[in-house]
Amino acid sequence: MKALLALEDGRYFECRSFTGQGEATGEVVFNTSMTGYQEILTDPSYRGQMVTMTYPLVGNYGVNLEDIESNRIQVAAFLIKEYQSRPSNFRATATLADYLKSQGILGIEQLDTRALTRHIRNSGAMRAIVSTVDMDPASLVERANRIPTMAGQDLTPNVTTDTAYYWSNGRPEFLKKEILLDRSVWRQRGRKRSVLVFDFGIKYNILRCLESQGFEVLVVPSATGAGTVNAMSPDGIFLSNGPGDPEPVSDAISTIRQLLGFRPMFGICLGHQLLGLALGAKTFKLKFGHRGANQPVKNLLTGRIEITSQNHGFAVDLDSIRDHDVEITHINLNDNTLEGFRHLTYPVFAVQYHPEASPGPHDARYLFDRFKDLMDKQ
Repeated sequence: MKALLALEDGRYFECRSFTGQGEATGEVVFNTSMTGYQEILTDPSYRGQMVTMTYPLVGNYGVNLEDIESNRIQVAAFLIKEYQSRPSNFRATATLADYLKSQGILGIEQLDTRALTRHIRNSGAMRAIVSTVDMDPASLVERANRIPTMAGQDLTPNVTTDTAYYWSNGRPEFLKKEILLDRSVWRQRGRKRSVLVFDFGIKYNILRCLESQGFEVLVVPSATGAGTVNAMSPDGIFLSNGPGDPEPVSDAISTIRQLLGFRPMFGICLGHQLLGLALGAKTFKLKFGHRGANQPVKNLLTGRIEITSQNHGFAVDLDSIRDHDVEITHINLNDNTLEGFRHLTYPVFAVQYHPEASPGPHDARYLFDRFKDLMDKQ
């Protein structure tokens, strides 16, 4: 079915839908990973975005019930060069097209993804609309310019959990609100270390990594206040990834600031940005973001280079860090942006990339060990 993708700056691309009729809007971004499209589709950090893959052949291994990072597809639309309709993989339970159609997500192929990626690379990520209904370029461009920008939006309420839950044996166990503050519930479960996870749009594999460390993992809504956390008295606090601009997430920033020094704290991606803001730094929007499984990062503490998986459009401004107790630990080697820091007084640290990435490099899995070491020292 013929389709048309139009960007806010007037550029448009002819393409086809492999999921039937429909329309989608959002910010267009690109991902350079060669595999992992199901993980990308279900990553809550992509909420409000249409993702194009730079690797041309997509769908060849189908989809399954295991390689998901949340309970639904999060992207607004999926834009690829060539769709493979006959998957060949022993784990496959459905085709990519069937998976997208089951959740009403538009899948687009026969798109010049190379040209689109180069355009975004030169001009920056931008708002766009893709449609099989409205095929008038001028109309679509005008409509694209009416789409709200990512900057200034707090998207965490759209992806956070409504109810607190334990992550146990690879799945959630939801809690009744009246027992949320019952600290004895954690003791009855018999684990030595308890981690309270702020869900700003968390990926399941982060929870898998925390559980693999032997932690008792409790996930709470993003709006959970400092008083509740103090009452629960966990052994550690984790700040998750998530979508959108970090600066409007003001309540969470205030909560994090109140919790500094209370317990060891570890932040990833949006959690990294929120922790930076809580420590007085500023954030800014990257031109086209970092999205892919091949981002080189230098660990300034060891001198080693880590190949990392990333997905973010905002970053902490390195020059805005004024706290002398904040030590820069990681730098992106492509553009010298901040990738990690730690505090020399408070037991807190954060990284911008995803050490839990799967599929993807595992160079940074040691960070979960570091989090455990901080709790042991407490």
